Amino acid sequence: MRFLAISTAILTTAAALTSTLPAQAAISCDTSTSGGSTFYDGPSASYKYDARFSNSASIPNLTTHTPQGAGTWYNWDGSGKNLILIAAYREGADSQIYGIDPSTGSTVGVVAIAESHVGGITVSKGWAFVAGQGSSIRKYRLTELRDALKAAGTPYLAQVGTARDVAGSSFIGSYGDSLFSGTFNETGRGTMYEYKIADDGTLTTLAGAWEVPTKTQGLTVTANHFIYSTSYGRGNRSNLYVVKRGQKDLDAAALSCFRAPSMTEGITEYNGTAYLVYESGSYLYASDPATLNVIPRMHKATISSLTSLVP
Repeated sequence: MRFLAISTAILTTAAALTSTLPAQAAISCDTSTSGGSTFYDGPSASYKYDARFSNSASIPNLTTHTPQGAGTWYNWDGSGKNLILIAAYREGADSQIYGIDPSTGSTVGVVAIAESHVGGITVSKGWAFVAGQGSSIRKYRLTELRDALKAAGTPYLAQVGTARDVAGSSFIGSYGDSLFSGTFNETGRGTMYEYKIADDGTLTTLAGAWEVPTKTQGLTVTANHFIYSTSYGRGNRSNLYVVKRGQKDLDAAALSCFRAPSMTEGITEYNGTAYLVYESGSYLYASDPATLNVIPRMHKATISSLTSLVP
């Protein structure tokens, strides 16, 4: 979950700017449910969600850390095996990266990294990029992360260089040599920028912000679509947005939105399947009766079942 602190001066300026802008059209999200039982705890989120998603691997260390970002690492150990990476935080302690084998559901390793909310993690061009403190992105060499995941216990891995300050790093996704990173906004739409990734992990900002849905927590990118996970509040259902790439103005873009269980976080694509992470199963929320859906594992759906909503 994100917490925003905004000064009175900024609020006053924002209000003045808003008064000069055209009103944004409300985006309708499908909330219809079948009314039947679900494969997860709590009430059904929507028929579209229940028809597409199913249970996947359990998330480790929920008694100590809260999962946030999700990414995919192909051929992580050089033998053709692949990993789903999950980043998790604990206030006042090291954050962690989990490597989960999607073919078996087993956790192959856990690595400690410097504390941050770790709202996003993604892999590209020999680097793992992880959301750092504030609005920044840290980078880690995949060779070093691989060795740490294979080591016993929970070894600590230091970032390479200094964190790259960006416009927002509440969520991170990538496609090819492009990294996408943006802001969480509880009360309105956020913004996202595209960054080109150099061989040394340097990020170069491309001009022009993308508009993203309110309360965006996670992102996965395909050749033709952005898929956003949005949520806020343990008692509120989440939303999943499938948006056709091409239009940076969300009102001009072709999109589909439907409800998901409460407290969605990162989402990633692996081999044609979307893997969605929830924070509701963590020790912070699982025992709270106000948590609408307590989900201690990833959920999965075929990418085609999502992108077909916006052909």
